[in-house]
Amino acid sequence: MTATIQPTKKIPRSYIYFFGSFGGILFGYDIGVMTGALPFLQSDWNLQDEAAIIGWITSSLMLGAVLGGVLAGQLSDKLGRRKMILFSALVFVVFSIGCAIAPDNGWAYLGVVRVFLGLGVGAASALVPAYMSEIAPASARGRLSGLNQTMIVSGMLASYIVAYFLRNLPETTAWRLMLGLAAVPALVLFLGVLQLPESPRFLIKNGRIDEARTVLTYIREDAAVESELKEIQATAELENTAQAKTSLKTLFNGKYRYLVAAGVGVAAFQQFQGANAIFYYIPLIVERASGTSASNALMWPIIQGVILVLGSLLFMAIADKFNRRTLLTLGGSVMGLSFLLPTLIHMVNPGANPMMIVVFLSIYVAFYSFTWAPLTWVIVGEIFPLLIRGRATGLASSFNWIGSFAVGLLFPIMTANMAQDLVFAIFGIICVLGVLFIRFCVPETRGRTLEEIESHGTRVKT
Repeated sequence: MTATIQPTKKIPRSYIYFFGSFGGILFGYDIGVMTGALPFLQSDWNLQDEAAIIGWITSSLMLGAVLGGVLAGQLSDKLGRRKMILFSALVFVVFSIGCAIAPDNGWAYLGVVRVFLGLGVGAASALVPAYMSEIAPASARGRLSGLNQTMIVSGMLASYIVAYFLRNLPETTAWRLMLGLAAVPALVLFLGVLQLPESPRFLIKNGRIDEARTVLTYIREDAAVESELKEIQATAELENTAQAKTSLKTLFNGKYRYLVAAGVGVAAFQQFQGANAIFYYIPLIVERASGTSASNALMWPIIQGVILVLGSLLFMAIADKFNRRTLLTLGGSVMGLSFLLPTLIHMVNPGANPMMIVVFLSIYVAFYSFTWAPLTWVIVGEIFPLLIRGRATGLASSFNWIGSFAVGLLFPIMTANMAQDLVFAIFGIICVLGVLFIRFCVPETRGRTLEEIESHGTRVKT
């Protein structure tokens, strides 16, 4: 017998979708909350001239996420998707509160606690979409992928709004509340998933066929249960065979080397292009550009958050109407220009309004929101053949988190030692390199089967 809590009646699809979405909101809130909290924390602890400490506090979450994503994938295959999501939610609750009660000037403590919080972030970012794709009906999986991205940026927007409404509180109270309130959506996620069953795919992969059949009767129409059960069994056998034949060495052999480089490269470029420098530090960017206190610039994160949400909705409308490479090329080109043009304008006209850079950053966010932000994970999900998919996807995710960590850590150090527009020009050059990478190293995946992509694994087919 299993200790898994099973429902006694069919679960409405709306309930499944809601708590799948809530996982994205939780993930997005924790990614975005430091944007609003940092100006108050910086002032409260007198960290204005401590660029390395600011970078460490901000980026420590991503360091933990690298480890959390790797561990979650392995443990979920042994313990179950649902149990690991519940455990991740508890990690969120405990360490969000741990951040809120940090001792005065305890930057080392806060950074370490955020590493542990990052374990939950990395785990949730990997587990919730995977669990939802396994428990939701096949007809809804594509929409859930786009919905997950929308909910992540909605969670970021929610954190920005919370920061704005708490801005008039005393500094130490404001940032502690912002960080501690992350425990609320984590608790909601825990209670919601507690009423959901284990993934049928996990049960079948572990030989628990009868339990899987029972779960399917709760979440599917009766007529579809046996056919889906057989389909999952067949897929699980293929995956087990693939896992037995593959290792890390396989990723770098023959034609797979090209596909792995393409998928991992897209994931890495998404972060090294500098998006998170904007999301984490926009109040400080505005402060440096205008001289306005960062704590008085909290409307800008909300503007960026609204742009992100609208862009994710636009992507859901156009995702299957344009080639992946076309959208990535368009987005990367405009993103690069948005970083480079302020530097060029400043060189020609040193007296130009410094807030010009914030306007260009908003243009960057707009194009990033419906191109590189969602399409990176569409590419990663489509480009890897079954034989290497699990390991290659994990590798791509790790490089993405490493890039996020590096940008979060280095951006304040770079801006403390060089002109802000020069730092953004460096990101602009990386955007241009990303476009070249897309054009020469990444195959088109829209409308192609995995077999077709694999067959062209040694060259780009436009």
